[in-house]
Amino acid sequence: MFQYRHVLVRMRQGDSDRDIARSRLMGRRKANELRAAAVERGWLDPGSELPDDTAIAAALGQARRAKSTISSAEPHRTVIERWASQGVQGVAIHAALKREHGYTGSYSSVYRMLVAIAATRPPEATVRLYFGPAEAAQVDFGSGPELVDPASGTPKRTWCFVMTLCHSRHQYVEFVWDQTVATWLGCHRRAFEWFGAVPGRLIIDNPKCAITRACARDPLVQRAYAECAEGYGFKIDPCPPADPAKKGIVEAGVKYVKGNFLPTRSFRDLADLNAQARTWVMEEAGRRVHGTTRERPLEQFAVERALMKALPPIAPDLGTWCRVTLHRDCHVQHERIYYSAPFTLVGKRLWLRATDNAVTIYEDYRLVATHPRGRKPGQRFTVRDHLPPDAQAFFARDRNWCVKQAGVIGPACTELIEQLLTDRIVERLRAAQSVLHLGERYGATRLEAACARALNHASPQYRTVKHILARGFDQQPQLVPAESPTAYAAGTRFTRDALSLFTPKTKPH
Repeated sequence: MFQYRHVLVRMRQGDSDRDIARSRLMGRRKANELRAAAVERGWLDPGSELPDDTAIAAALGQARRAKSTISSAEPHRTVIERWASQGVQGVAIHAALKREHGYTGSYSSVYRMLVAIAATRPPEATVRLYFGPAEAAQVDFGSGPELVDPASGTPKRTWCFVMTLCHSRHQYVEFVWDQTVATWLGCHRRAFEWFGAVPGRLIIDNPKCAITRACARDPLVQRAYAECAEGYGFKIDPCPPADPAKKGIVEAGVKYVKGNFLPTRSFRDLADLNAQARTWVMEEAGRRVHGTTRERPLEQFAVERALMKALPPIAPDLGTWCRVTLHRDCHVQHERIYYSAPFTLVGKRLWLRATDNAVTIYEDYRLVATHPRGRKPGQRFTVRDHLPPDAQAFFARDRNWCVKQAGVIGPACTELIEQLLTDRIVERLRAAQSVLHLGERYGATRLEAACARALNHASPQYRTVKHILARGFDQQPQLVPAESPTAYAAGTRFTRDALSLFTPKTKPH
């Protein structure tokens, strides 16, 4: 009210309303109202004392006319207050009033009532959090620029990973293509290497790559991220759900990157983007005077780094965990690559851990399979011992095995197996395996004799060898084919009698 007292002083000195308006202290209409109130109360008399601010405010308040209009939204105040307390937006409230309550007023009436309702609520108080050196860092993702994805050749949005030390405000900034668990863990590793040390705890939001179940009191941490925290020695401190103000330092850091780094630059690809980001952090962001701390981040970081935890001598082997099912073919699928596991676990849910170089499969805590990490979709990594016994036997007895086993039995068996395997029309691997399997029942000597008899009669087939052994013909004198007639005999169809193949050769008396 000091300006009103100043105007009263000038009125006592004889200044007109026009003079007061010309000096821009008060408009002519307002000055006229003040003069009328002052004359009525005797404030312009030279011998009277100037009124205090309370008296002036009371006089001006009495002079105002009370509004006589009633808002068209007033009958619905209770409903509007309830929806406003639930966080419903004004446009949605206006539409709901028209749809459900037959409201015919304008949106402006609803908006004015919402403003009046908000004014009656007590303002929310907050407290700024302060962190000591090396105590904590905050982590967050923000949207980045669109770049051409080298894999697909089409524009794709990037994501900005930011880790900010809460005390010094020094940052690590990296742009990535996705927010997967592997990317999240890799960004942490490179951030710690960038700082050369590890903070005591990390304050994060609730991304799915870190927290599998968000909860204010009992959050469930992703298994791979828990291993990362254990390996580097930091604690995970998730914010309560829907409360990003708890990590306001990194929220401001992300806005600073998006508002001061991205708008004035162009980038060829992701590598160029990250190279420019690192240069910007060290030469501009790290050397500026921070708006909150009024210190330069790099200068404060020089003090903070000495108090942070040292990096482990050997970097932890960070891996991602996921649940997989062992299918009927004794393989699990991860990123469209197939890895085998013991056939006794078919149909069960297993744990798969994938690192940069290896894939391990667990049944609960028991290790059941280890494979090298595949790189191309469609690859299959199979350990023969993981297959059922019949499958193991089938794959073990390949062509090379058949030839090798036949060589042990004898030359006749070797020749018969080679004829089976070199058939140009039919694949006879199973027949060769079955012939060799007969040796387990009848012995190598009899099998060699049976193969020689089958070759002698130009019938290198599994059923022939089996028939010879079953009937004991391999233990009889060697058979010779009967001589073919020089001409077709009367009533005969073939030049050789099939029964003569097994006719013993006898000497004439």
